[in-house]
Amino acid sequence: MTVADIPKVDRALKREFRAHDAPIIELIEAQTHDPFCVLVGTILSARTKDACTAGAVRRLFAMAKGRRFAAADLERLTEREIEKLIYPVGFYHDKARHLKELPKVLKEKFGGVLPNTVEELCELPGVGRKTANLTVAVGFGLPAICVDVHVHRICNRLGLIRTKTPFETEMTLRKILPVRYWKTWNSHLVSFGQTRCAPVRPKCEGCPIAEHCPSCAAAETKKEKRR
Repeated sequence: MTVADIPKVDRALKREFRAHDAPIIELIEAQTHDPFCVLVGTILSARTKDACTAGAVRRLFAMAKGRRFAAADLERLTEREIEKLIYPVGFYHDKARHLKELPKVLKEKFGGVLPNTVEELCELPGVGRKTANLTVAVGFGLPAICVDVHVHRICNRLGLIRTKTPFETEMTLRKILPVRYWKTWNSHLVSFGQTRCAPVRPKCEGCPIAEHCPSCAAAETKKEKRR
């Protein structure tokens, strides 16, 4: 795959994306239209399946005193209460501690207002570049490239980039990926990675972007040799 192929590949990925359930963070944004809720949901979703994240988000957000879940709601809850609400998400002890610290740090550093830049969001507890980028892109609707294991793996598998870490992938994509694709690239590739392009034994047969993928070509060559 080359940079020139990006528009065609993205159109194919978009069709695939629409044929499946949207990732949990997209659903949270659609239901709340609130960047803070997107941030909290993204923190909970790390290394956790969407179904488990959805349950944790539903239980936690049910504690809201106002129309939407807010930092004040986290302040009212104890760390132990947060743990019980979000269990069994991955690393729930750490996530509960980060969520409990979040309102205090938000007040001290940003006057209680959630920032909308990746660099500032990374100053919050439990927030790395992946979480920050997703919050900027999905929560605030601003250009940002969220790189998780799916984006990193698939972009390299396609031959679009040659990178060793998600950070290198993000920096490289910032240079070659047109800005109009930044906000949706993660969603499309996450869905594609979950439903077809798995780390092991990807479903290459019938893949909508097979013509752009060296891995699909290699798999087809091996198949032909076995015949």
